[in-house]
Amino acid sequence: MPNSNTSCKNCENQFDETFQFCPYCGQKSNDKLTVGVLFSNTIKNYFSVDARFFRSFFPLLLKPGYLASKFIEGKRLLYLHPAQLYLFSSIVFFFFFSFKVSKQEQQIREGVKSEKTLQQTIDSINTLNSNDSLVAATVIDKLKKNKDKTGLNDEELAKLDSIIKGENYKGDDFMSFGFNESKVDSLIAINAPDSLITKEMGRKENAGYFTKKTYIQVLKLYRDNGSLANILHSFYDTIPIALFFLLPIFAFILKILFYNKGPFAYHLVFAFYYFSYLFSTFIILLLISFIWPNFPGSIQWLVILSTFIYLCIAVKKFYDHGWLLSFIKSSLATFIYFTIVIPIAVLLLLTFAFLFY
Repeated sequence: MPNSNTSCKNCENQFDETFQFCPYCGQKSNDKLTVGVLFSNTIKNYFSVDARFFRSFFPLLLKPGYLASKFIEGKRLLYLHPAQLYLFSSIVFFFFFSFKVSKQEQQIREGVKSEKTLQQTIDSINTLNSNDSLVAATVIDKLKKNKDKTGLNDEELAKLDSIIKGENYKGDDFMSFGFNESKVDSLIAINAPDSLITKEMGRKENAGYFTKKTYIQVLKLYRDNGSLANILHSFYDTIPIALFFLLPIFAFILKILFYNKGPFAYHLVFAFYYFSYLFSTFIILLLISFIWPNFPGSIQWLVILSTFIYLCIAVKKFYDHGWLLSFIKSSLATFIYFTIVIPIAVLLLLTFAFLFY
């Protein structure tokens, strides 16, 4: 008696109803959705990925070049795919890194606010006559009592004291924009057009598009004391995207240095695993810094230095080179990447963040 066919609910292809799984897509043929099935599948999928992750994570940290070699040999289901491991480690890193960024942005905003308050106070005191030192001292005394509201710290209040004593202090260059801020403030107060304000800031009438755009962004930065933090935030936001372009560049450098060691895809696999290792190392450093705020910087630098040693060992094992040649080529790849590629990328990212924040 011939077997009858059934239709797969997922791909809608016909197959023998005696099959437990669809031969076309792999879905279970009689998979009734219940709460038990739902959680069972979820737990199975989770622990499947989790097992492969831990099977990959420890060799990644402890066996340089091992995962890349195994992947090239054909063991591509036993461990996490290099792109998947890279994506996972980068997401986790930037998640923890975002807490550091938020703290840094807050410090910048507070610093800008404090510096602005200091400069305004200095300008006000400088307008007083020498006979009004008592008035100026009274102002400083009030600022000291309300420094939690003004944002001024003890060092900045000490600068104000130096003014009372007759010392000529013009403020730091941190908030100096290179134009007459009083006139610009007056134009902003009456809602003058940006073209008029930027002209007062020094923009020439026949300035090109890029120059005009730069002046507009400087004006935006001047108006919003927190824009420095916003620029920093925009800069950090573009880093993950930039890394997707920087990683293949690193693989291309390896391809040039090891031109007879397989196609470009081989070097890309090596780069994926190495960058995954870097992200994993930085994740560990971030977690330690959260738990131990006073974690010695010297130890952190030793850990960062160890990433280069890791690269040398990985290159030796993956490319089957001697120690000296592995060290020379690893040094050359690192030098090219960090002295040419990274600085150019950072400059482009900063320009992009400034012009489009």
